[in-house]
Amino acid sequence: MSRVWIVKRKHLLIAVVVLGLLASGWLYVSQGSFLPALAENSTPARTIHMVVGEFKSTTADGKTIEAYRWDPGTILVKQGEHIRLSIYGVNGESHPFIIEGLNISGEVKKGKETVVDFTADKEGIYRIICLTHADIAHGGPMIGYIVVD
Repeated sequence: MSRVWIVKRKHLLIAVVVLGLLASGWLYVSQGSFLPALAENSTPARTIHMVVGEFKSTTADGKTIEAYRWDPGTILVKQGEHIRLSIYGVNGESHPFIIEGLNISGEVKKGKETVVDFTADKEGIYRIICLTHADIAHGGPMIGYIVVD
């Protein structure tokens, strides 16, 4: 009789351990830690650093000319990738901008960092356009390209 009791006790102990493991696993999964692919925004954003730069020169007749640029001027992104775009203002006081097709706008100021986050859901070429330097008469065009492939 004691042998039967030991076997039952072993089974009960195994059942308690299995239930405990299942319960702790359920809690782990329910908090989004166990299966990161199922958790929202589980993939960290890839940070891309840009700067606002300026080219300046003097013509033969002594006139100063300048052009403002995003650097790098073109960035490559994979479709579905979460991006954190960190733009630092080096030249020029203010660069209000839009990113066409992504419904993003912002402003880069000299000596400051501007950060925008987005997910590149659709393939295409998206222009980042400085509204201050839109054409050659205003030191532009200051246009960069985000290529989503």
